Amino acid sequence: MLAPSVRHLVFQRDDGEVLAFLPGQFVQVHFHYPDGTPTKRSYSIATSDGRPQDADSPVEIAVSYVTGGAATALFESLSVGDRIEASGPFGRFCLMPPDRNARYLLVATGTGVTPYRAMLPQLEALHAERGVEVVLLFGARSPQELLYGDEFIAFAESRPWFRFVPCYSREAAAPPRPDDRRGYVQDALAEFAPDAERDIAYLCGNPNMVDAAFEVLKVAGLPVPHIRREKYVSSK
Repeated sequence: MLAPSVRHLVFQRDDGEVLAFLPGQFVQVHFHYPDGTPTKRSYSIATSDGRPQDADSPVEIAVSYVTGGAATALFESLSVGDRIEASGPFGRFCLMPPDRNARYLLVATGTGVTPYRAMLPQLEALHAERGVEVVLLFGARSPQELLYGDEFIAFAESRPWFRFVPCYSREAAAPPRPDDRRGYVQDALAEFAPDAERDIAYLCGNPNMVDAAFEVLKVAGLPVPHIRREKYVSSK
């Protein structure tokens, strides 16, 4: 459990094939409601080991548990070695090689941070290649809901070009880190002076946050093609 209502799960393909994904893409898990109706749920791939992908590579996801949710019932019932069906990868919420920006502003709430975990090796390569800087602003209600927080903090502490900025809306960490903030993540954006000449922003998570952060960035002058969005909507 990453948080009281979020679970980290690791899968491996059972057909010997490679799941060749781009960081930022997602898989769809297929299952049935109790009445037999087929349905599916989408989960961003959180795998971040940076190794060449092969048949033994893990497929990691973070799942939000929703009371009474059909997907929650599926994942809660799983034991080690159980099998699920999935398709993918899908999606274009990815870092784009033609980009020549100097900085990435990555903004997330909840499980919307999982694509950024997968992007860490790619961001490190982009820094080595052309010196990009990265600011990851992550909105959570409390330190207990800061998904993968220890990993992001450790990554930032060893890389001066990467800043991890947790934004706590209800309960702050004690003691606070220098980059901790109070309030909503979209309200912290202005502090980092979004710049149309050097920045590309990625927004992922709660739709209200994505819309609010989008407006902040547009007011700052970022062109719409430099603001890339993925909204997460909880579903039962």
